[in-house]
Amino acid sequence: MSASASSSSSASHAGGHGHDHGHGHGKQGLAGLVIAAGGVVFGDIGTSPLYTLKEAFSEHFHLQANHDTVLGILSLVFWAMMIVVTLKYVSIIMRADNEGEGGIMALMALTQRTLKRGSRTAYVVGILGIFGASLFFGDGVITPAITVLGAVEGLRVAAPGLEHFIVPITIVILLTVFMVQRFGTQKVGRVFGPVMMAWFLSIGALGIHNIIDAPEVLKALNPIWGAKFFIQHGWHSVLILGVVVLAVTGGEALYADMGHFGVKPIRYAWYTLVLPCLTLNYLGQGAFVLDHPAAVVNPFYEAMPGWALYPMIILATMAAVIASQAVITGAFSVARQAMQLGYIPRMQIKHTSHDTIGQIYIPGINWILMVCVLAVVLMFQDSTRLAAAYGISVSATMLIDTLLLALVARALWPKTGGVIIALCVVFFIVDAGFVFANGAKFFQGAWFPVVLGILVFTLLRTWRRGRELLSAEIRKEGIQLDTFLPGLMLAPPVRVPGTAVFLTAQTGMVPHALMHNLKHNKVLHERNVFLTVETLPVPIAPPEKRLKIESIGDEFFRVIIKFGFMETPDVPQALMRSCDRGGIYFDPMETTYFASRESIVASAHRGMPVWRDKLFAVMHRNAAPATGFFRIPGNRLVELGAQVEI
Repeated sequence: MSASASSSSSASHAGGHGHDHGHGHGKQGLAGLVIAAGGVVFGDIGTSPLYTLKEAFSEHFHLQANHDTVLGILSLVFWAMMIVVTLKYVSIIMRADNEGEGGIMALMALTQRTLKRGSRTAYVVGILGIFGASLFFGDGVITPAITVLGAVEGLRVAAPGLEHFIVPITIVILLTVFMVQRFGTQKVGRVFGPVMMAWFLSIGALGIHNIIDAPEVLKALNPIWGAKFFIQHGWHSVLILGVVVLAVTGGEALYADMGHFGVKPIRYAWYTLVLPCLTLNYLGQGAFVLDHPAAVVNPFYEAMPGWALYPMIILATMAAVIASQAVITGAFSVARQAMQLGYIPRMQIKHTSHDTIGQIYIPGINWILMVCVLAVVLMFQDSTRLAAAYGISVSATMLIDTLLLALVARALWPKTGGVIIALCVVFFIVDAGFVFANGAKFFQGAWFPVVLGILVFTLLRTWRRGRELLSAEIRKEGIQLDTFLPGLMLAPPVRVPGTAVFLTAQTGMVPHALMHNLKHNKVLHERNVFLTVETLPVPIAPPEKRLKIESIGDEFFRVIIKFGFMETPDVPQALMRSCDRGGIYFDPMETTYFASRESIVASAHRGMPVWRDKLFAVMHRNAAPATGFFRIPGNRLVELGAQVEI
């Protein structure tokens, strides 16, 4: 059977079409959408000034805060934002929408549709997409930890005596963030936009305040200073890209949140608010460092007037919580998307909004993330040490985006494809530089997201491969409906009133549940439906493709229900709508659902290695039952067990 889907990195995707607004915001004007997008989409990238410039002058790089070095780093930061975020994501990659939705898994599905089904290239694209999604979970663990730590570390400047409270305060804030997830983000989300608007305007104003004192820093907008930095510091200067990438973390969120807010609001928010304010703040920090080189220990807070210090610590903490919230809800969305595409087991999904389908809460993902995030805070205890771990997952995901974009441009954009592919070469060089620089920090902490990504990737691939092997075994032992039914009706069993719906992943095969029902109960319902749920490689299934009903005689029917990968499968509701399309009428009180629940037995002589067979068996055993996942009422479901060796 299939699994469920969702939106991307904001709290609420419902599958727009890449137009001016997404679901749940139809009555909002463009200005309202720009403010909302500024709050949800840019939380991650908007908090990067808290730690980016500070990390560039950490002991790891042994750089002196002199005139040329400061201008060189600022130039690299500015042009990274221009090339990676403005040109690659905002201008180009947001054109690659999958029925209005974005994000690496949506891009993977779009790319695979342009390739020959079952081809080696399609397989490699699938591997890349799933690995990118796995790395996203690594980002989802590190982002809350580093943003909240970076904000609370303002206490070192404001009140050095309270430094030993930084980690406990961070843990309390993060615990609160995860505890309130079950209430949903709809109410909290209303303040996201105004808070982040205040954040961006504040950091922009502080930047202007410092630039006035040292206008020399404006020269950093000239890319020549970035080139000079590489010339003066030699080949090992490439390693500074491991810090520069911190300024563009969150770029993937622009693309991932496209389906919720639409292209135009995100672009307007970036060009009119986020980019100018980020640029001004980075330049302002640099200007202050030019006059006060010792301020490199924490230039974001050191560059503030004394009266603004405590208010900005509070505002920075709120912005960090918002950045964390966006990544956490994004993890829920990617998890549900992976479920629908068949890469992770079914899990309990709770909808936290009556209006917006994308606002979901997945308890299992929430608690796993919470444990991992708190472990990271306790393990690293400092944003500087954590920065060494940050960046590798983001840069690798951006590199995969570039590769997939090139394939999409070649297949779908014949007029501009050549130009975009040429730009993809530039993007590839930049992204590869980021990956190399962050990879060089492997033993300083970058190992953590890599190991975490590999673990998640192993789980995703094991589940997918295990499901394939399980389906193959069921098909091998199964009986064809076309031969079974005629033989059954030669000596039909007793028929009882009502409708029996047998859930099966194999069309044309006799469901195990039917065989067990006949074997043990020796009865057949008046009407029998063999139901298969399929997932389409589009976010929302078109109405005309939603339901297919085929009569195969003697009140037996084949029914196929199709959902998009961002929808929540609701089987009873889809069946109820069949009568509206001239199909069968399903009386909910007269319909019983039958499903088989396989027990997996690992075998050393087939399929995967035994350890992966056992891993799949554990995942399969703990998958959420069909009763919840397919919205089937528990009092109308009968599950029958079967043992399968893989």
